[in-house]
Amino acid sequence: MAALEPLTPVAPCPCGRVDPVRRGQAARWAACCGRWLDAGEPVPDAESLMRSRYAAFVLGRTDYLQQTWHASTRPAELALEEGVRWLGLEVRAHRSTGPDQAEVEFVARSRQAGRGQRLHELSRFVRENGHWYYVDGVFP
Repeated sequence: MAALEPLTPVAPCPCGRVDPVRRGQAARWAACCGRWLDAGEPVPDAESLMRSRYAAFVLGRTDYLQQTWHASTRPAELALEEGVRWLGLEVRAHRSTGPDQAEVEFVARSRQAGRGQRLHELSRFVRENGHWYYVDGVFP
């Protein structure tokens, strides 16, 4: 799957985060996940990493997905499924499980070949050397 065109700085972020200043409106790309995917700023917490990884799936950014996947579980190659259209993300819960560990429960909705799909995952994250990484997930 080829990467999609980059989002403009003022485009709504695909992760679905609501802008705290512009109440009820989607956060803008540059102020949300764009600062991590495009500007290379460090992600501050596991929930933000999970949201930015969802945005990377939407945009076909396998480079970012690989960079943010923990080395102990990272696949050697990552190919995204063709024809998947991501429709939305709901973060159901996030919690710290230790000083450098966290879990995020989410549901991501997509459509492929006319069929709706839901991915419900409880993901584990770790922070090493000031950077958060996705480790793995289970399907509750």
